[in-house]
Amino acid sequence: MDKALDPLAHLLRQRLTLIADHAFRDRDPQAHLEALKGIFEEIQREHESLKGMIPPRLEHFLSGGSYDKALAFIDQGTGS
Repeated sequence: MDKALDPLAHLLRQRLTLIADHAFRDRDPQAHLEALKGIFEEIQREHESLKGMIPPRLEHFLSGGSYDKALAFIDQGTGS
């Protein structure tokens, strides 16, 4: 399961990097917002592709938009 979650973890990390990119946000707020929307959509697609195969707690975090908690869950390697 851990390898199956790698793409999701990568997207969640990209989201954090993008949120932290204040220079991008300050330079072009609209493009920054569009990039955030794009990452959000990619995370949703990846989540949808994993439904039924992920632990219930991870499903709960992703369904509720608790992406930081989802990433922490994945990084802890919690299997169920």
